[in-house]
Amino acid sequence: MKKMKKFLSLSVAAVLALSMTACGSKAGDTQNADATEKSSSNAKYTVGICQLVQHEALDAATKGFKDYLTEKLGDDVVFDEQNAQGDSATCATIVNSFVSKNEEFVNFVEDLAKLALTAESNDIEAFKAMAYEGATVADALTAKIAKIGENMSIRRIEKASGDVLASYVHGGGRIGVIVVGSGEATDAVKEALTNIAMQVAAMNPQYVSRDEISAEELAKIREITLESALNDPFSLPKPILNELMDKAVAGVWSAEDVAILEEKRNDKSFNFNYLPNFLSKEAKAQLADLAVADKAAISANKIFLGLVEGRVSKQLKDICLLDQTYVRAEDGKQTVAKYLESVDKNLSLAKVVRFEVGEGIEKKEEDFAAEVAAQLK
Repeated sequence: MKKMKKFLSLSVAAVLALSMTACGSKAGDTQNADATEKSSSNAKYTVGICQLVQHEALDAATKGFKDYLTEKLGDDVVFDEQNAQGDSATCATIVNSFVSKNEEFVNFVEDLAKLALTAESNDIEAFKAMAYEGATVADALTAKIAKIGENMSIRRIEKASGDVLASYVHGGGRIGVIVVGSGEATDAVKEALTNIAMQVAAMNPQYVSRDEISAEELAKIREITLESALNDPFSLPKPILNELMDKAVAGVWSAEDVAILEEKRNDKSFNFNYLPNFLSKEAKAQLADLAVADKAAISANKIFLGLVEGRVSKQLKDICLLDQTYVRAEDGKQTVAKYLESVDKNLSLAKVVRFEVGEGIEKKEEDFAAEVAAQLK
C-alpha cells in the first residue's frame, strides 16, 4: 500500500498546528466587551459581552452599554451576550472565545500555522526567531498583542503525517485534536479515527498506551497511590485498619474517641464504613499519621500491595487512551483498543495530539463573584 501523507487544512491548522492562547488584559474586569468581527463590505460588527454574575446593577450596565452601541451603530451591530454564572474560569473561556473570533487574530494564526509546517523542528524559540513579514514571529506577536489588546502566547507546535489523518475541533476552537492512524484509509477507518479524536477531546488521556509510560513515571504513580492509601487509613484492608486502631487506642487517641470505637465495636449491627463519621478530626489525622509511620511494614503486606496495584491499574485505564472505555460503546464496557480492532484489525494509532486554549498556564485563583458583590454593597 502506498503511504499517503496528509497535512492539516488551514481551517484546522489555526487551532491545531499552533497552540495560541488569548486572555483578557485586565484580569479583574467584571464585564468585558470585544468587537470581534468586522466586514469591510457592509461594516457589520459583532460585539461579545461577558457578564461575570447576574446582578441588577450589572444587568443595567450591560443594557446601557448595548443601548449606546445600538444608538450609534443601529442595525450594523449584533451582540453575543453570555453570563459566566459567577465562575471566573468560565468567564476566561468566554472571553477567549470572543478573541478567537477576531478576524485579524484568526488570519495571524493561520499564517503562523502555514509557517510552522516549514519549521525544521517543534522548538518554540526557534520558531519565534523565524522570519515573518519583514520581522520575526516574536516581533509580529508583540505587535499583534499591542494592536488587538489581548495577551497571546505561542505555546506548542505539533506536525503530523501518516496513512490516515483525522481531526476534531471542539468549543469553537477551544480544544483541537489530531489523530494519525496506520492502516488502510477506508471510510470506516476515517470515521473511527474521527470518533477517537472526539474521545481524546472529551477524556484528555495523557498517553496513547501503557507502553509510553516510562518505568520512572510508573514508579511515581505507584508511590503516589501508595501514599494516598496510607493517608486514607479507613480504605485499608480491615486487618491493617484494626491493627492501626489498636495502636491509636493504646497511645494517641483521646478518651472520647476510644469510647466511640469501643461502643461501635460492641454494636454488632454497626457498619464500620460509617465509623469515620463519629470520630473526631484529630483522631482521623492521628490514625493516618500512624499508617504513614508504619509504611515499611504495611507495604510488605500482600493484601495492601494488591489494593495499591488495583488502584494503579484503574489510574492507568483513565490516563491511557487505548485502555479507556470507548465513550460510544453500546455495552458501556468496550475499550478504545477493542473498538479500533472491531473496525479494522490492522488499524493502529501512530500519533495523537491534543491542544487546549490556555494549556500549561497557571491560573491565579480569584473569587471574582465575592469581589463584585463587595463592590456593589
